[in-house]
Amino acid sequence: MQIQIQRAYFTEQLNDVLKAISNRTTLPILSGIKVEVSSDKLVLIGSNGEISIEITIPTEVDNEEILTVTEPGEAVLPARFFTDIVKKLDGDYVQLKSTDQFGIQLSGGKSNFVISGSNPDHYPLLPEVNNEESIKIAASVLKTIINETNFAVSSSETRPVLTGVNWQFFDESLHFTATDSHRLALRKLNDKENSIEISNAIIPGKALHELNKIIEDSEEDVEINFSQNQVLFKYGHLRFISRLLEGNYPDTSRLFPENFETKLVINNNEFLKAIDRVSLLALEGGNSAIKMTIDNSRVLLSSNSPEIGNVEEEVGALNLEGEPLQISFNSRYMMDALRAIPEEEVSIEFFGTMKPFTIQSSTSNDVVQLILPIRTY
Repeated sequence: MQIQIQRAYFTEQLNDVLKAISNRTTLPILSGIKVEVSSDKLVLIGSNGEISIEITIPTEVDNEEILTVTEPGEAVLPARFFTDIVKKLDGDYVQLKSTDQFGIQLSGGKSNFVISGSNPDHYPLLPEVNNEESIKIAASVLKTIINETNFAVSSSETRPVLTGVNWQFFDESLHFTATDSHRLALRKLNDKENSIEISNAIIPGKALHELNKIIEDSEEDVEINFSQNQVLFKYGHLRFISRLLEGNYPDTSRLFPENFETKLVINNNEFLKAIDRVSLLALEGGNSAIKMTIDNSRVLLSSNSPEIGNVEEEVGALNLEGEPLQISFNSRYMMDALRAIPEEEVSIEFFGTMKPFTIQSSTSNDVVQLILPIRTY
């Protein structure tokens, strides 16, 4: 192998591939990046067994020459060490040249490194995902969906299916659901163009988190292909593969009652800032609990910490309907939910002191957040 490549562009692609690599791997070769060079492209591959990232670098990008190939070849190089060297080299270009025993000579500016590599023949093959079951979603829309749901996945492995987002496919819509049993985020997407035979797929939250950091906020489509236990995202020169979670996702449709007892319409940003202030003492108390009292056309937030003191703040409601109410909730969950709704006004519907309540835009039900109250004495 012998190539010359533009250093800044190469560094960007290496950083993206790094997102699939873990230091804690049972297969030592997976701590490396596989570099495959053919006559007209360079392919970078990283994997941790759960997700795999493959990025293809052509010789030209936007009519600018990026890569010059003198001799094809392949290598597996220690990922973080290799990336750090490329990042810190001088000069606009980097040269890679094979040495004996799977090593690579890496040159840039006046620096010359020789890195020991691993046998590329021992690198596992990436999972095969066909394109028979596929949909397309604009990259900007996919990023929004991830931001509106992924924060609510469970961090506990006791119920593995809850560590992922459940994608449900209906005739004219897609539903994306995440829950950790204490809160739930639901995003609906009207879609009459994508037709798919499978009913649902559970995609790990960690995979969606890494994907979200790579794709850009653009109108370019992301093609998403599903197989029995894998999902493939194709975006530009990127192929991002993740395993799907096995198991039955709980039926969450019954969690949404129809008739509220109390309904509050409020300014999203003002409410978020008020909760942020009141939560300062709640966090100190150790349980993040804020009490909300709705009575006589006013909304009062309060919290206390035995060691610090107490706080009360009244917030202005744009509209208030129904019965008086006292309810306590996790301040962090509420702030996450409000941030996930990109509208100026939100509607909060309560169905009783100890029943889950919902938060959504006052003008749309495309994004619905649901939070379980906290029992306080």
